[in-house]
Amino acid sequence: MAKAWAVAALACTVGAGAWTGCSGGGPVAAVQASDPVTASEHGGGFGQQLQSQAQLSNGRRIFRFDTFGDEAFWGGVLRLHEAIEGSGHGGVGAGVSPKTALAVGLKVDVDALDHRTLEALRHGKVNLDSPDTTLALLSEGAVVGVKGVPDGKGGLKSLGITCALCHSTVDDSFAPGIGHRLDGWPNQDLNVGAIVNLSPDLTPVAQLLGVDQPTVRTVLQSWGPGKFDAELFMDGKAFQDDGRSAATVIPPAYGLAGVNLHTYTGWGSIPYWNAFVAILEMHGQGNFFDPRLDDANKFPIAAKNGFGHVHVDDDLVTSKLADLQRYQLSLTAPRPRSGSLDVHAVARGRDLFSGQARCASCHVPPLYTEPGWNMHTGAEIGIDDFQASRSPDGRYRTTPLRGLASHAKRGFFHDGRFATLADVVDHYDSFFHLGLSPAQKADLVEYLKSL
Repeated sequence: MAKAWAVAALACTVGAGAWTGCSGGGPVAAVQASDPVTASEHGGGFGQQLQSQAQLSNGRRIFRFDTFGDEAFWGGVLRLHEAIEGSGHGGVGAGVSPKTALAVGLKVDVDALDHRTLEALRHGKVNLDSPDTTLALLSEGAVVGVKGVPDGKGGLKSLGITCALCHSTVDDSFAPGIGHRLDGWPNQDLNVGAIVNLSPDLTPVAQLLGVDQPTVRTVLQSWGPGKFDAELFMDGKAFQDDGRSAATVIPPAYGLAGVNLHTYTGWGSIPYWNAFVAILEMHGQGNFFDPRLDDANKFPIAAKNGFGHVHVDDDLVTSKLADLQRYQLSLTAPRPRSGSLDVHAVARGRDLFSGQARCASCHVPPLYTEPGWNMHTGAEIGIDDFQASRSPDGRYRTTPLRGLASHAKRGFFHDGRFATLADVVDHYDSFFHLGLSPAQKADLVEYLKSL
């Protein structure tokens, strides 16, 4: 059986263009436009509606809580649970306190906490410097995207991760990093590399990449918050040609209904990428087939390890792909808060978007990407082709634009190279010789924020 010793904590990304809540003061609504699990559907009989709701509910459960059996990797191989529990519970080191966990971007689901815990937190009676508190939160299932396996003695026997680790955040309604879940939102605070670096032994990863452990840890540290490199364990390319990290911005998993291809560089559809990530990145137990990974020139590590031909007897992934996809497709992009935008500027920007700025030639409303094969070379959009060259097709996907304001923290484009939407507009104004005035650029940005 081919083994994918990937260290990535990337969850089941269906990422746009490739995922913090804003419960107060932010421009984006901190709730989905509707609850996809409870909203009724039109058409069909009552039995069909019940079945549809059951499928969506199951998809949400999978997205939030299913590890696909990846505890065998994160606990069994990397022994990450030992670093979290600390030597006081039979692990290693000082353990991970809630303060440390929040500092590396882990989030706490306030709805998973019982009343006594909430009251204790509210009155400052919880020790946020103690790993024991982290273990208690894990036991309540309150750490978003992380599933601890208790050992029955107050510590952990193992640890797994779920899709929600990277593709959910919280609205900070209780405290920074603690609030109600926002499924599909990218966790822009999550420092995947720092979390994986907690492992006491990265020897399997070093052996896979053909380097030593210090090199692996240096690469992981280079990612930073809100970024992850899914292709590293396919091609071994840790840095771009200019020396910057090859990691990409964690994408949102909302607003993708009707969109063809669901990653920055168009590897495949939602169920394809879910299977890819669940098996090759999260290291869940499932079957995966993609002969494109046999290309030893483009994907030397994947080809050598047979990552395109993974077979297991007990498949914990494939049967879940359909309901998982249904739930992800039901996640709508967040809408701007009422009164947060200049409506007159938005109207002028809309005219520019479809007119002089020529944005709609690729970002076709209402999908805001091309209906069909929505792929372009780097030369066509005025950037290098480094990341595109790491994909099977060698192109970049046209990013859907809805909900941009909710994932602006780490910048735009696949690697966050443009810090603001204004920088993106400046780039295209220069590259396509659009001749936009400063006022027009500002109007166009206001319109993009309204989507």
